[in-house]
Amino acid sequence: MENIMLKIEKLNVNYGAIHAVRDVSLSINKGEIVTLIGANGAGKSSVIRSIMGLVKSQAEEMSYTSPRDNKTVSILNRPAEAHVKLGISLSPEGRRILPQLTVEENLNLGAYIRDDVKGISEDLEYVYSLFPRLKERRRQKGSTLSGGEQQMLAVGRALMSRPDLLMLDEPSLGLAPILVDEVFSIIREINSQGRTILLVEQNAFAALKVAHKAYVLEVGAIGLSGTGAELLNNPKVREAYLGG
Repeated sequence: MENIMLKIEKLNVNYGAIHAVRDVSLSINKGEIVTLIGANGAGKSSVIRSIMGLVKSQAEEMSYTSPRDNKTVSILNRPAEAHVKLGISLSPEGRRILPQLTVEENLNLGAYIRDDVKGISEDLEYVYSLFPRLKERRRQKGSTLSGGEQQMLAVGRALMSRPDLLMLDEPSLGLAPILVDEVFSIIREINSQGRTILLVEQNAFAALKVAHKAYVLEVGAIGLSGTGAELLNNPKVREAYLGG
């Protein structure tokens, strides 16, 4: 039986005269990794940012069912802070860490809505267990980190709010292939520990390999959907996104 955590019906996002997202409908079940793939400019980031309340959007439905109390609420155009309190967190495209703060200060900012000191300390150690290099660099400023380490820091910071739904926007962008493999291995690990993940990603092959369910976004609209395995073997997807 499906256990829907996030449900979206006919989502539309406009930037002035530009209709960036057109009637997108999708659902995410508890415990899944769901990925949105598509070309650059297809509208993937607009979808994830609208879910987070960072861009104004219209939809027939955008509802979230919290596994904490099983209550379903509308999250359409709610402020991002309200989403974080519900258990939704975003690691944004471009990392957006604070370069003048240390690694640990950046991570602690991710827990700004929390006041459970013991729990925050436990989650800090959890993030360090996922990303040992961050622990080694905990006193260094964010500006001294490599691109891969900054990406780890952005994901770690998103985890510090202890989310039930973790959204990742282009986590592999600009990373060397060996680091891409590491990031996707960690995504699997985070999911195996009970977190639901929505992944927006240009690296279609890596994303589809880890996804339980996938949607292909084409010029703002969903062109295809299915399991990750189905889309990996779909001739249209292979030709358009996987090099034939």
